[in-house]
Amino acid sequence: MQLPSRTLYEGPERAPARAQLKGIGFTDEDLRKPIIGIANTWIGTMPCNWLLRDIAKEVARGIREAGGTPMEFNTIAISDGITMGTQGMKTSLISREVVADSIELVTRGHMFDGLVCLVACDKTIPGAALALLRLNIPGVILYGGSILPGHYKGKDITIQEVFEAVGAFSAGKITETEFKQIEDCASPGPGACGGQFTANTMATVMEMIGLSPINTAMVPQVDERKSDVAAYCGRVILDAVKNERRPRAICTRQAFENAIAGVAATGGSTNAVLHLLAMANEASVKLKIDDFNTVSERTPLIVSLRPAGEFVAADVDKAGGIGVLAKRLVEGGYADGSLLTVTGKTLGEEAAAAVETPGQQVIRPLSNPIKKTGGLVILRGSLAPDGGVIKVTGIAENRHEGPARVFNCEEDTMHAVTEGRIQSGDIVVIRYEGPKGGPGMREMLGVTSAIMGAGLGDSVALLTDGRFSGATRGFMVGHVAPEAFDGGPIAFVEDGDTIIIDIAERRIDLVLDAATLAERKAKWTAPAPAFRSGVMAKYIKLVGSASEGAVTSQVF
Repeated sequence: MQLPSRTLYEGPERAPARAQLKGIGFTDEDLRKPIIGIANTWIGTMPCNWLLRDIAKEVARGIREAGGTPMEFNTIAISDGITMGTQGMKTSLISREVVADSIELVTRGHMFDGLVCLVACDKTIPGAALALLRLNIPGVILYGGSILPGHYKGKDITIQEVFEAVGAFSAGKITETEFKQIEDCASPGPGACGGQFTANTMATVMEMIGLSPINTAMVPQVDERKSDVAAYCGRVILDAVKNERRPRAICTRQAFENAIAGVAATGGSTNAVLHLLAMANEASVKLKIDDFNTVSERTPLIVSLRPAGEFVAADVDKAGGIGVLAKRLVEGGYADGSLLTVTGKTLGEEAAAAVETPGQQVIRPLSNPIKKTGGLVILRGSLAPDGGVIKVTGIAENRHEGPARVFNCEEDTMHAVTEGRIQSGDIVVIRYEGPKGGPGMREMLGVTSAIMGAGLGDSVALLTDGRFSGATRGFMVGHVAPEAFDGGPIAFVEDGDTIIIDIAERRIDLVLDAATLAERKAKWTAPAPAFRSGVMAKYIKLVGSASEGAVTSQVF
């Protein structure tokens, strides 16, 4: 084994380093073993990452049992669900870069021989993947696990129902008592949000792409089996170090297509588009936004998960885990089973060992899909020349044409919805919320849920240069590029303009003659940046288009 840690700990001249570590309990024997970093995104501000300190102890146990020495360190996390609808949400996507950068810095500085990254809330998962692909040292991503569902009036509920209750309460559809009851029971304990929202989508991605061992992610965070899963990952990383199994050898172009198929088949979050494009950039894999259409169009939707489906993430575990999904996709030819995973086995070998729970209804057979094509669609047109993203699970109509209702920030839109100023047939436009314009490309779950809760989900469309939570459902188009801050066409839309969104044709168009558009463009002035100092200002200067993953550096 070529161990980077030998540079730090071997030889007479490294005695000062060894001396310092002996002061905190490490021995000569410890420092002769492979040194494995445990990157922990624990934080005491949310349920998503709440038990990661406990899980880290079990990972460390597995590392020691396999002959390695664990060294744990922390990075950050931002709760999307808690910051949603506020200025705090602007920090969420930016935190993806900080997570990646901080893991990279600590790993380069301490010359770890391998990494286990403990992740949970949305941006920690791709942030860890970006770091592993950048460093290209053996690494495992371990998802902390989903929350268990809450229960209200005999039904499972998630945080999605709380967001939609805001709109229902504002519209007078539920009482204050009902509103409070939903709030009080939706999150019964630790774990990441319970549907196929962004966290569980990206956890699915990590198993399908091969950076997480199969059937580790969907074990809920509070389940006692998580301890054994964690120790197993500790053993897997030692084997990966011994065999020099590196992330870029795992994350090939075909592996990215497997990951996209996993998203499409489960009705996953539109945020997967951003994160997979960013990961491909770090892996030097030439993945483009239109590739999501290609894979989604050939992949059936076979898993019925919230927000548009029936079940929650914990039900996937009960059904047999992501291994059952992988087995379906490999057997159907929708995923390449010959590809290497972090365990050293191929995806097909891992999937073949999946044990499906008899009679489960969560992951359907290929002969009975929910839809014949997957849940993600990329739209282009005069309003989004570089693309926009829509999740089509749960959408009955393929076309929406209507007048624009234009807002320059999320807060103004939310006021309009809760005050009853959005009407059936409207197309709500929220702009200056893109990667630069926000900055940080806020998720619009508060607004989209309020629209659904107000009973307008079937009659109102929304488009934005911002993002959506994985819990968003309805006729909602995000990631519209170029963004308004960069002078994209969305900057020139005015109230009353006709917009056409045509899913079948993969089009999103502003019905406006060229002369009028040119006149508006000539009068437009770029807004001043929202921040002029600190991390937010740095991000504005560095970040690229959503159509390329909103990355802060291009590898190729």
